[in-house]
Amino acid sequence: MAAVHFGVTVPQIKRTWDESREAATAFEAMGYDSLWVCDHLYGPQSPTIPILEAWSLLSGLAAVASRVELGTLVTPAGMRNPAHLGKVIATVDNIAGGRVIAGLGAGWMPREFTDFGVPFPGTPERLGQLCETVALLKRMWDPEHEHVTMDGKHVHVENLVCLPKPVRRPPILIGGGGEKVTMKLAAREADIWNNQAVQHAALGHKAEVLRAHCEAVGRDPATITVSQQCLVVIAPDEASAGPMVETAKKIFGGHMGDPTGPLAIAGSPARVREQIEKNIALGCTMFLMEFFGRDTREPAQLFAETVLPHFR
Repeated sequence: MAAVHFGVTVPQIKRTWDESREAATAFEAMGYDSLWVCDHLYGPQSPTIPILEAWSLLSGLAAVASRVELGTLVTPAGMRNPAHLGKVIATVDNIAGGRVIAGLGAGWMPREFTDFGVPFPGTPERLGQLCETVALLKRMWDPEHEHVTMDGKHVHVENLVCLPKPVRRPPILIGGGGEKVTMKLAAREADIWNNQAVQHAALGHKAEVLRAHCEAVGRDPATITVSQQCLVVIAPDEASAGPMVETAKKIFGGHMGDPTGPLAIAGSPARVREQIEKNIALGCTMFLMEFFGRDTREPAQLFAETVLPHFR
């Protein structure tokens, strides 16, 4: 069986830098493989909810965490100048010593574009931005390309230099379940494809779509990692997990999927292990988890003690 990767999201909404840092260093000490932040300029529920900016936060985490990989779920390609974004990611990777994963998507929240003076075009144009941004980043980070010129429909650079290069070429994660464009792009260009939490119950179908796209472009499906974003509700036993699941459903609603769905990850440690095994059977070998709880270190510790050892 392929190695299973377990990443955990770092609290950043209504959190101070100290709270994010302390959680991140605790997660690393618990044995998790990666740390993730959401790339939103506004909290998804309201612009007035405080949230730390993703790449600034990752640069700080890169300096205080020494082992784990670091990534975004996900950076909207059109929300920033793509060349500047590539420079930022290369710099964070240098701070991290080669541990960054570049999570990219098309974006969906208009105001975090327009309120910051960035156009929010329609879905086809945003997907075009994503395609061209991926192409630019790969060229920017390639040691064989010191000067990069690109004149696309959405991305325009001339004699662009990105030095220092990343320590390693950051793996590219593409997130999103659009079967005609996004997943086809992932099959061509991504190292990792991430299934959104809200699409968790469709993981089996989406994995088959990804495999078909890989075969259509002549790529071995085994060379792309399937990851699943997921809300994890874990408690010492089923009796105590039940009320937590009901509370999670009220708070997250459809945004994080149905915690009681067929591929949900919720319940006692034994139940959680069983659900993870079902996901693995569908080809998922990477879990990017948000733990449910005010202090997410507590459920993360329970997971690390009772679930992680079974997959190592």
